Amino acid sequence: MQPRDRVEFSAIVDRPPMRLPGGARMVVWTIVNLEVWDIAKPMARQVLPAPTGQALMPDVPNWSWHEYGMRVGVWRFFKLYQQLGIAPTLSINARVCDDYERVAKQALDAGWEFMGHSWEQGPIHKEPDQKAMIHRSMDRLEKFTGKRPVGWLGPGLTQTWETPELLAEAGVKYIGDWVYDDEPTTIHTANGPLVTLPYTVELNDIPMMIVQHHESDYLLKRAIDQFDRLYAESAERAKIMSIAIHPYISGQPHRIKYLEKFYEHVAKHTGVLHWNGEQLLDWYNAGAGR
Repeated sequence: MQPRDRVEFSAIVDRPPMRLPGGARMVVWTIVNLEVWDIAKPMARQVLPAPTGQALMPDVPNWSWHEYGMRVGVWRFFKLYQQLGIAPTLSINARVCDDYERVAKQALDAGWEFMGHSWEQGPIHKEPDQKAMIHRSMDRLEKFTGKRPVGWLGPGLTQTWETPELLAEAGVKYIGDWVYDDEPTTIHTANGPLVTLPYTVELNDIPMMIVQHHESDYLLKRAIDQFDRLYAESAERAKIMSIAIHPYISGQPHRIKYLEKFYEHVAKHTGVLHWNGEQLLDWYNAGAGR
């Protein structure tokens, strides 16, 4: 099915407003992305272009850039969220549990929500057996955490026409790949409904820093602008703001302080909840206060 076959168009102004419990106004949904970049394959992204534009393997400089995030950058995240008392959603390649067990275990011990993110980083369109990959990923995360994940985010938000069916069959309850709304929605699959949660490509450090090449402080500016407008709108209906970060990008020494300052800004406002994806899913399925 094409997307329009899965869900009817809906203007947000035509829906009854969603309400959060306890008089809260909005939710900040933080998603940390952990990936495996196989040195034997082309790197998922590049910070340093190859000489003369020729992609060569092994791509040691770009592999090393990502590796810095796992060795150093992610530990800045762990420290920040421990201090804030926030347990983010962890979008994680299942292979991280094998290749970077120390990192995955730290997130598990900190109570972070594990969300499926393929086996390793690469577009789903290139998977020779997508169904097998999805089940392998979900099974590995369930074995590692003791609980089957309820959420999924495709690498680079990639999907094929049949991905929603395969995800629903594997037990996935929500996805972040459809960034088309400020609110959760339900889409149809042949294997039951899937909930879409409002993930983000605009408030995501990959497009901002690596694609658009903004300066380090731009994340703070855009995040505050996004938060302030949604907070103002939340006086009339509940709002959800997501922020997506990667340790090899926002975990860099010259960027981490701007992430810290964003949460300082949020803390000055009342009625803001820090929920993970499963909490958002449960709230939506319970009627979202309508």
